[in-house]
Order: sequence, then C-alpha cells, then structure tokens
Amino acid sequence: MLCKRSLNTLIVASMMGLALLILFFSGFFEFPYTAPTIPTVLGDNLTKPTSQINKSDPFKDLLKAFKRWDSQMGCAQFRKRHKESSLVRNSSVSSASSALQSVGDCGGLKMGHVSVLVKGWTWIPDNLENLYSCGCGLSCLWTKSGVLADDPDALLFETTTPPMVRRKGGPLRVYMDLEPGRKRSGVEDIFISYHAGDDVQSTYAGALFHNNRNYHVSSSKNNKTLVYWSSSRCLPDRNQLASELLNLLPHHSFGKCMNNVGGPDMALVMYPECANDANGAPKWWDHLHCAMSHYKFVLAIENTMTESYVTEKLFYALDSGAVPIYFGAPNVWDFIPPHSIIDGTKFSSMAELASYVKSLANDPVAYAEYHAWRRCGVMGNYGKTRAASLDTLPCRLCEFISRKGGRNA
Repeated sequence: MLCKRSLNTLIVASMMGLALLILFFSGFFEFPYTAPTIPTVLGDNLTKPTSQINKSDPFKDLLKAFKRWDSQMGCAQFRKRHKESSLVRNSSVSSASSALQSVGDCGGLKMGHVSVLVKGWTWIPDNLENLYSCGCGLSCLWTKSGVLADDPDALLFETTTPPMVRRKGGPLRVYMDLEPGRKRSGVEDIFISYHAGDDVQSTYAGALFHNNRNYHVSSSKNNKTLVYWSSSRCLPDRNQLASELLNLLPHHSFGKCMNNVGGPDMALVMYPECANDANGAPKWWDHLHCAMSHYKFVLAIENTMTESYVTEKLFYALDSGAVPIYFGAPNVWDFIPPHSIIDGTKFSSMAELASYVKSLANDPVAYAEYHAWRRCGVMGNYGKTRAASLDTLPCRLCEFISRKGGRNA
C-alpha cells in the first residue's frame, strides 16, 4: 500500500515538473537576468550600478528599452538615487548658485517700464524683438528699431564696443560677450555673459537657438553606427580629440571636419524624413536635431573647455533624444539634468571610454536610464539653466536695469 502511494506521488511530481518546464520554455514565466551590472559614471566621480540585464543585448527600439527600464528600475528608484547623489555633490561643492544666478524677488525695482535698443549685434535673433510683460509688474521693450525706442533706457552692444563716454542722464551701456573668455569692453555699465559671476547671465539652453528646425525625433536607433558627430570649424585640438575617440567607435561624421559620409548634406539622403523645406536649399541646421535622433550617442566637444562655458553643442544633443558624450566645462553638471550625459573627462583613457560606450549601446536598460531624467521629471539644475537662457534675457536685463535705476544710475 505504501509503495503504491509513493509511486502515485512520484508520478504526480513528475507530471508537475514536466508542466513547469513546458511553461518556462514557452515564456510563461520570466526570470530576471543575473549578469554583472554596468557601472554608470555620474558627475563628481559618483558611480552607481544601473542595469541587471545581459550586456550583449543590442537594441534599436528606444520605446521598448524604456519599457524594460520601467519594469526593472522605475522612476521612484531613479528619483531616490539622484536625490542622494545630489546631497553628496552639494556637500563637496559650495553650491550650484556658483554656476547659475538665483532669481531675485520683486523688491528693489525702481522703474515700471524699461526699453532696450539693440545696436551692434550679429546673431541675436530677430524674433527676440518684442514688448514683454515681465514679472513683478515690469514691462520691457527690446528692439533693434530706433523709431520704437527713440529714448531708450539702455543700449545693447554685442559685437561693437559701446561709446567711450556716457553723457549724464544718457542710456546705460550694455555689453554682451557669450564667447569663451568673456572679455569686458571696459566701458560698459552692465556686462552680460555665460558666467554667473557677471551682471546678467545668459545660457545656451534656450529655444531661440532652435528656430526653423525639423524636430522629427526617431524612436529607432542605429545599432551599427553608434555615434553622430558634426563639425565644420576644424580646430586642431578638437579634431585631435574627436579622432582619438571616433577611431575606436563606429560613427558618422557630418560637416566639413573628418567627414566620412560623402558630404555635409548627406544626412538628408540618409534620413529623407528630416528635410525641413522640400522647396528650399538645405541648410545644415535644418535637419540637425532630426539626424541626431537616429543615433544612440552624439559627440559634443566645446571649442574651449572652461568653467561654465556650456554651449548649444550639448543642448542640441539632449533635445534630440541622444546621449551626449561630452568634453567641455568642468562644472557641466551644474547646468544639466542628472545622469543625462557621458562625461568623457571622467575616463582614464579613450579606450576605456569607447569600451563603456559599446557596452552601453548593447544594454537597453542602462541606456534608457540616460533618458530617465526627462521621463521621470528629474530636471536638477536644467530648469534653472533654461530659465537663464537667451529666451528670457530681455526681462532679466530689464529687471537689472530697473534695480540699478536706469538712466539715473
């Protein structure tokens, strides 16, 4: 009797085991991978593991990568991690206010309306001209027309030197230099630059740098050619740095420097959906963002690597939905979202950086985490960076002039 009962038990157990095997191989059960994690390089040498999946899992569909990240990581964990890393960073540096100017309150305004006449300029967009309704009840006229601003409170010069002498009661002289080095004219009353230590700060993160573009963003990423690079100002140092890295990675180089695609407008041949105006002659900036979006990575190298000089080269890549590989300002993390770029200066060699990029390209969860900031609303200092951009410069300059007292300063 006992033997018969044991035999029946063995038969039932065997049948259950066989059923479990069938369910497993049919995909009914999903078990997590247990492969080693890819370390993620954050700002200030902080390192966190990001992925629990197989490193050699190439992918093209970014949306599917997002879904896998959601299931294995999630926004709650991302927010907690970067809240903790932010505390560590802030304990080792004075404050992000050293890189970004703080927004003032409404106290101290001495004028209710300010007019600024733009005089010497080159690239200030025409659509910046407007009558603005700013905060604290302040209105601001920003114009290039001497008819509209026939008696301005300030004159703005960007490429030419302001007058040597300012007559008593005359308009304030404003000088703007957003180039590296930010040299004062020596005769200005107000100085605008990219640095928080100057009178008025203007960052490169605004939308005014993005006019007349095709903003089609591809959710399909090129898996064989990993890196996009485009440069037509062939500076020796930048070309050398780019060459050292790109020789180790599959890439497409557009623009005039190190072009390997057959010409500066080949992006439109490769990605016809990026054409902005079928009837007009193509311009390199028309399809910039759209073309970038087809790549997992964009190489962004500043002309000059100096404190707080973070330009559109980086913000273009972020806006296109690619992951920037960045070489530039040592305090770049004061201007961007957490875990949004690969800081090339944090690696001991180009070989190490290239190896990391290749591993990341084959790990959809680790790669998707570089996009988590935008999907989880974790902006860090990026919100302040955009608030200090060229888009908001008229109101911020008018506010500074109002606090200064305008002509009576």
